[in-house]
Amino acid sequence: MRQNDPTSPRLAALLRTVAIASLVTFSGVTLSGCSETITKHGQLFRQTDLQSVQPGMSKEQVRSTLGTPATTAVVGDGHAFYYISSTQAQSSFFLPKETDRQVVAVYFNQGGTVDSIANYGLKDGKVFDFVSRQTPAPGSKDEGILKSLFRNLGKKQLFGE
Repeated sequence: MRQNDPTSPRLAALLRTVAIASLVTFSGVTLSGCSETITKHGQLFRQTDLQSVQPGMSKEQVRSTLGTPATTAVVGDGHAFYYISSTQAQSSFFLPKETDRQVVAVYFNQGGTVDSIANYGLKDGKVFDFVSRQTPAPGSKDEGILKSLFRNLGKKQLFGE
């Protein structure tokens, strides 16, 4: 019997070994591809960071405590700094999907000092302030800004955006 004969027990054992190794490798790739990756973006704060911002602080003091805001706005008679963070999940080869978003808003009065602070997120599908434990009132000074900041939560993000 020749070594390359398909009926050779050695060749059959080698082919079984290669087939099993291929199957194990393919399964490993398939299983690892099903895992979910969680990433966080933006400004992430500890509770102590937020507690260190007190009424009466200047804009510069807030910037040195929390950093540069993601965006600012004129709200009512004062200004507001908005710090935005988000959590994204990505499974396999699918596009990432945003699963959570937090917006910390620091409100300043006409004099340029801190009036109040809010930590907004979504609760039961509505914008909710986790500091005051309330939803913003319809027609409130920054309701439109907050709605726009939470509008696309949960939609898939394209790479590079």
